[in-house]
Amino acid sequence: MKGRTIVITGAGSGIGAACVRRLAAEGANLVLVGRRREPLEQVAAECAGLVLAGDAASSSDWRGFIRQIIDRFGGIDGLVASAGGHGLGSATETSDDTWQAALRSNLDSAFHSARACLPALVERRGSIVLMASIASLAAGAGVCGYTTAKHALLGLSRSLARDYGPQGVRVNAICPGWVRTPMADAEMQPLMVHHGESLDAAYARVTAEVPLRRPANPAEIASACRFLLSDDASIITGATLVADGGSSIVDVPTLAFERI
Repeated sequence: MKGRTIVITGAGSGIGAACVRRLAAEGANLVLVGRRREPLEQVAAECAGLVLAGDAASSSDWRGFIRQIIDRFGGIDGLVASAGGHGLGSATETSDDTWQAALRSNLDSAFHSARACLPALVERRGSIVLMASIASLAAGAGVCGYTTAKHALLGLSRSLARDYGPQGVRVNAICPGWVRTPMADAEMQPLMVHHGESLDAAYARVTAEVPLRRPANPAEIASACRFLLSDDASIITGATLVADGGSSIVDVPTLAFERI
């Protein structure tokens, strides 16, 4: 990855920040995009990356971002669309504003990021990785907006791969399961309160039926992302890489037999 310019959205924390650190260790030029400048600058201080604070779901913000990226680095070799957010509630519990917010943070941010970067990516035959989720493959309870947006990300990934593959651009998606990030830590709070248990115990509870019996750490997802961006994945496009510790392969109706 040495000398390649990689744009990462949601770069201030969690998986996005882990991707910055992983790629910086290999000598990539990093562009960190996110809403909050302070966490971006904290991560960028470790790698001398370019900080662009703004809304990844805004086409007008991207116009300014692209000018700064090209001025600084001359082009773009890769995009990691890692920005995302919540979308809690069943359909009848989801307000119009909550629905729009879920789509904007999880789907619109990826679309606008990809659309803005594609002309530069075509020039360098670059690569895009969209950060999806196992919620792209199955539905959890009470997360209608999030599940819908994450399912749509796979459609976006495949559409982009189909349209821009002839121009040399590869596009893939990663579907993590539970990953120990600040957002996931917050999701553990109801379990911690209800059961009177620690954060570690809550994570153990939600991964009790996962074959590897643990959540991922952000660096593990960053390594998968690095692979898809690299020449090692040169023939891979339109693919969905599931990085969930095996949870999506569990045949749920058979779990009762294990408890006999």
